[in-house]
Amino acid sequence: MHATPFDTDNLLENLNTVLVVIDNSLRIVYANHAGQALFATGTKQLYGQPLADFFVPNTINKARLRAAFRRGEDFTENEIKLYFRDNRVVLADLTVTNLSTEEGPTLLFEVKKIDQQKRISRENQQHAQHYAARELIRGLAHEIKNPLGGIRGAAQLLEKALESAEQKEFTQLIIEQSDRLRNLVDRLLGPNSLPRLEWCNLHRPLEKVRSLMKADTTQAIAITRDYDPSIPEVRVDPDMLQQAVLNIVRNAIQALRDSKTPNPQIRLVTRIERQLTIHGHRHPLAAQIKIIDNGPGIPSEIRDTLFYPLVTSKDSGSGLGLSIAQTLVNHHDGKIEVESRPGHTEFILSLPIDRKESQ
Repeated sequence: MHATPFDTDNLLENLNTVLVVIDNSLRIVYANHAGQALFATGTKQLYGQPLADFFVPNTINKARLRAAFRRGEDFTENEIKLYFRDNRVVLADLTVTNLSTEEGPTLLFEVKKIDQQKRISRENQQHAQHYAARELIRGLAHEIKNPLGGIRGAAQLLEKALESAEQKEFTQLIIEQSDRLRNLVDRLLGPNSLPRLEWCNLHRPLEKVRSLMKADTTQAIAITRDYDPSIPEVRVDPDMLQQAVLNIVRNAIQALRDSKTPNPQIRLVTRIERQLTIHGHRHPLAAQIKIIDNGPGIPSEIRDTLFYPLVTSKDSGSGLGLSIAQTLVNHHDGKIEVESRPGHTEFILSLPIDRKESQ
């Protein structure tokens, strides 16, 4: 009986565990797909580069790595925080193993992101909460709209029976307030129309958002971009995607303005993410849009309910912008995540990338 041959290269590339190899100059010589995803870049930008260049200073203990080379010792560290230069923080278990190769001694890094399960659990909880909140609002909307229509109709009939202009002002007030309440209920329900999907460049709706914000001269806030030109065309509703990003950007502008943040900035970043799980489904390839600001961060008391309708930290806010943004992204089988701390708030919109030939 013959053993089944394995394609070891393909096996390593499809592991969820991050594998990174460095040489004795502490430069990266190999990273599997999970490793490329961890560094948020490709092999051309990784291979030959010093490992420490991708992290905040003092994240990588160079002395310990050199000692590991010198003594041939392996080591493991649990629940360490990896601080990347692009402001990402990853909680992980790390195992470092000495390897002998034809090119000389190397160190193999095995990185297991232990915050991944926490993130998936939080995502599932958020998705369930958003669904429950929408169902609750749908029920309330039905209960409100029926008597509201009766009130408005009665006011119109009463207005026809009245002759006094002063009395008609009161019926007009009832009609106007009924319409205002109905509009509020409609906004609470959010967009109900299905997306009109088309193949388009992901950066097209983002550039429209930038143009809209630049045209608003009352906001002296720099909006910069950092796009990945290698992202293929995605099948989305450009208008819905534009509205979702616009809602988040407007929230960021409001937070920066209210907090009087010095040198306020918003960055629009796009990246490719591999092997991403969205609502329980694993996608080989996904596009990510990141909206990053240097404002005060999201108050801790609303962080867990941020996407609920009517939840806001602003005195004049409606609390509907993020709820609507999440609904729009859900229409694309995507998800929204948020990471926030003082000086850095990052909303991440993840959208699956389908192959054109599969349509």
